[in-house]
Amino acid sequence: MSSPVVAVGPDSTLDEVCDLLVARDMSAVAVIDQGVLLGIVSEEDLIHRAEIGTAAPRRTWWSRLFGGNTALAAEYVKSHSVHVTDVMTRQVATVSLGTPIDEIAALLDVRQARRVFVINSERVVGIIARADLVRALVSVRKSLPRPVSFRDDASIRKEIVGALRSEAWPSIGEADVMVTNGVVALWGGYLSEQERKASLVLAENTAGVRAVDDHRVPLDIAYAMV
Repeated sequence: MSSPVVAVGPDSTLDEVCDLLVARDMSAVAVIDQGVLLGIVSEEDLIHRAEIGTAAPRRTWWSRLFGGNTALAAEYVKSHSVHVTDVMTRQVATVSLGTPIDEIAALLDVRQARRVFVINSERVVGIIARADLVRALVSVRKSLPRPVSFRDDASIRKEIVGALRSEAWPSIGEADVMVTNGVVALWGGYLSEQERKASLVLAENTAGVRAVDDHRVPLDIAYAMV
């Protein structure tokens, strides 16, 4: 995570937030009061503003009648107010210090969020953005051991077969995997193009594999030939 979190207070103005976003080249800034996260002001909160002519268009009397006074008034406040607390988004994705990284990735995906805030004892201690996960990926890949230049064929085949058995998607069986001089040959059939590609990736990522020859056919064709 990144820490400390760049933030403004609840009494800050829209001008202060905009200046901070531009100066720091940020997409969002947290709104924090005595360590407690109140919300965020992001680019998404600022794209519909009266000053630049992007506020929601005025509704017809018919839509005003049935659209709801509360929602229409809220739209006006969001697009016209200069107070941070009127513009900010209050529903913010948060995690704890002990949240596993796979759960954070899932939360970003489900919430379609760019970032999550890390909370410890109700206080904001950090932020994790999508870019942080990319940096983690780069760091891990750089630390991976160099590919093994040679392994015996039996060991390579055993690892591939074991890996296939641990997954839920393969149609390929143990007898359909052969390895000769580090070249993997796949036989039999597959149910989907996604399955075919996944099994190729699995084989290619196995240490010692020099190449993969795919001789499989779609299972609907295989059944038709029987």
